[in-house]
Amino acid sequence: MYEFAYTEITDGSAEELRARERHAMSEVIRLMRIAKEKGPGTVEEVDALFYLRRLWTIFTGDLSKAENELPAEIRANLLSIGGWMLKEIERVRSGSLSDLTPMIEINEIIRDGLR
Repeated sequence: MYEFAYTEITDGSAEELRARERHAMSEVIRLMRIAKEKGPGTVEEVDALFYLRRLWTIFTGDLSKAENELPAEIRANLLSIGGWMLKEIERVRSGSLSDLTPMIEINEIIRDGLR
């Protein structure tokens, strides 16, 4: 589906990088909205959660690197959000959570902050 290595997409200027990250976030938001509409346990939900997990795994991996140039406080906050996001994904997958709205909203806020 979305096969890429983060190092492949991080070549280029900071503006290009933010644009790529915004695009990835927009795509995950689109998939999550479809999944929310289709309901729990659907193929759409599985696909959306898979993509969301991959995206946040890439983000947290990059944020954990010493060479990441974001200020330490922002990195720590984003890592915290990433940890929460990964836990929420597991809660949805296990059936203990069905409302995707908070995850969608958080991703929208972060995407909008990448401008």
